[in-house]
Amino acid sequence: MPIEFVVSALVTLLVVVDPIGLVPSFIAITQGLPPKSRRSVALRACFIAFLILAGATLAGDWLLRMLSIGLPAFRIAGGLLLFSIASEMVFGVRVERQTETAENAVEEHVSNIAAFPLAIPLMAGPGAITACVLLASRSGGDPLHLGLLLGVIVLVMALCFTAFETANRIARFLGTTATSVASRILGVLLAALAVQFVIDGVKVAMAG
Repeated sequence: MPIEFVVSALVTLLVVVDPIGLVPSFIAITQGLPPKSRRSVALRACFIAFLILAGATLAGDWLLRMLSIGLPAFRIAGGLLLFSIASEMVFGVRVERQTETAENAVEEHVSNIAAFPLAIPLMAGPGAITACVLLASRSGGDPLHLGLLLGVIVLVMALCFTAFETANRIARFLGTTATSVASRILGVLLAALAVQFVIDGVKVAMAG
């Protein structure tokens, strides 16, 4: 049913993209920038990430066919990739890696920090792209479900922008401990979703 599909897509993308978890990276990337520039970076990053994830949603299945990769194989591989990301979240590795990527980019004087590293790979990374392709494959090409998935992506990007706009307040309110606990809880949830993707892929492969 559409409502179940929307809930599944929203939970998956929220956990994978993790708007709140991106706040420390955004603060590190935009440190020293005036408020107007920070807002511009946030808006542009969300737009670029949306284009990437929307492209994965609409063209991912076509690309798999061009590469002769079956959906069951991609579901299994994607599930394993998402499980890897989930394990990083549970053990506290992901935030450290995101912050390190952000700091390295600033040190290297990347000209367009909205595109890299914020949009890619922090927002629209391999995990988010994989999740969009897997969710699109569940729609069976139905225009309604694809439209709903695109709407979910827009919502997630809007939440990311809101998190970036209020980054300093969120960081002060949550603190290190609360952010760490939330990341681990979401990691467990993502791990369960990843395992479900693998199970679905194995079922289809064995049935075929």
